[in-house]
Amino acid sequence: MPNRHVMPSAPLRAILVVDDEPKLRAAVRDALRGEAEQVLEAPSAKAAIATAEAERPDVIILDLGLPDQEGIEVCRAIRAWSSAPIIVLSARASEEEKARLLEAGADDYVTKPFGTVELKARVRAQARRSRMEPVPGAEAPIAIGELTIDTGRRVVRRGGEPVHLTRTEWGLLRALVSHAGRPMTHEQLFDAVWGRAHGDAQAYLRVYIAHLRRKLEPDPYLPRLIITEPGVGYRFVLEP
Repeated sequence: MPNRHVMPSAPLRAILVVDDEPKLRAAVRDALRGEAEQVLEAPSAKAAIATAEAERPDVIILDLGLPDQEGIEVCRAIRAWSSAPIIVLSARASEEEKARLLEAGADDYVTKPFGTVELKARVRAQARRSRMEPVPGAEAPIAIGELTIDTGRRVVRRGGEPVHLTRTEWGLLRALVSHAGRPMTHEQLFDAVWGRAHGDAQAYLRVYIAHLRRKLEPDPYLPRLIITEPGVGYRFVLEP
């Protein structure tokens, strides 16, 4: 199984620190000096997601209290396409909060105020554990016949030509590809794309799955990539 990261004894390529307080970002950057070749910074949720997609950091240090969006939503957004370890750094310390973050995809939780030694140890531990296959189409683009999908960079090509997808279609494709080979229920897909689990999930999905199939499948009426799981939902197949 190929490793995505350098060996633990060598510096990581990049660590992303997400916090709206410049002093805290500087403190974390100084604490992690020597742990990575580059320590990137993001002061907001929007900047965090954009930087994560563009730079593909090895580890992400995430604060919860961001000015434009809750940190837990950033965690969910990044985890939808990336397997990079996410360490939450926050003054909130309730068990319920920690449980919600872990369910959203966080890998570890460090409570403020933090010690430099502890933070370094947590980063090193997560870097060691992060040796896993890339999430399909994110850290590594996937090629299926004439189709190439890079969900991290939001690029799809068919026969070398770019395929335009709407924001909703991207959300749906990203959710399916990140769970490639495994069926996703209507409710899971509905919640992942529209952010809610109520409403007529099957009706919404039927329309957008049809759109995706017309754009991606050689024959949308005989789909080989996006397979219907009767009574359950849909499954994305990497090798049709």
